[in-house]
Amino acid sequence: MSTEDPKRPWEQQLRDAATHLETDLKNVVKYINDQVVPDVRRNSSEALRTAAAELHKLASRMDDHARRSSTPPPPPPKDAPKP
Repeated sequence: MSTEDPKRPWEQQLRDAATHLETDLKNVVKYINDQVVPDVRRNSSEALRTAAAELHKLASRMDDHARRSSTPPPPPPKDAPKP
């Protein structure tokens, strides 16, 4: 006669599966922490530098445009009412 209850072999299978899932989950967390997070941090800083450079270019273009359009407005027409 077997020491295992024949009516409940699924319980042992469930325990084995849970143990296997715990091990896999620990490995996934370790991989994310060791491989993914450092890469994301590296790429994030590069993306910020690229964005900063593009914003600098945009600010320069806005300054240039403001300088070019800073000429005084034309005088009002002679027939315009005075304030």
